[in-house]
Amino acid sequence: MKGAIFDMDGLLLDTERLYQESWVEMAKRFGQEPDPAFPAAVSGTSGEGMRDVIRRYYPAVDPYAFQAGCIARVDGILDSRGAPEKPGARELLEYFRGCGVRTALASSSGLERIRSNLRQTGLEALFDAVASGQEVRRGKPEPDIFLLAAERIGCPPEECYVFEDSVNGIRAGMAAGCAAVMVPDLVPPPEGLAVHRVCASLTEVRELIGKGLL
Repeated sequence: MKGAIFDMDGLLLDTERLYQESWVEMAKRFGQEPDPAFPAAVSGTSGEGMRDVIRRYYPAVDPYAFQAGCIARVDGILDSRGAPEKPGARELLEYFRGCGVRTALASSSGLERIRSNLRQTGLEALFDAVASGQEVRRGKPEPDIFLLAAERIGCPPEECYVFEDSVNGIRAGMAAGCAAVMVPDLVPPPEGLAVHRVCASLTEVRELIGKGLL
């Protein structure tokens, strides 16, 4: 493979739990009974796609305010204490750099949040390009963000890995024609999900690639 495209929340950084907690908090704040299926359904989405999920689960709320409230709450927490890295993240990125594989970050988060997280963790220098959900018309599970990321690193999508923790992200990666590898975080893959491979951790990913098994 010539390229490797990474999701951020829940894959490289242990932040997905914050979003899931914040979605529950938003439901309560807006006078709604938290739907346990909502956090998984909204994971990996952005923009209008995210608001569509909000409308589907909480039709009585203003989706723009609901979305903004969650993002603001998470941003406040991350700004105050930073985002912890997931095990094996830095080692895998450094491995790819050493092999000459081009790397990109493709996250549904806003560019400012992405840049801030990368600066705080010191991972910024390990990426050749960044793509944000703000920059594409259609968010995950549509393939747009991964196609943009592949373009920015100058690699055909079929020559790129996509690493994701969410079902929506895996669907987007597969639709882009990439080799989509799922590293589940809080939500296990559903039965029958079309995916190139499921790995328990980024450490396992690196081991399999090093052995030529992925």
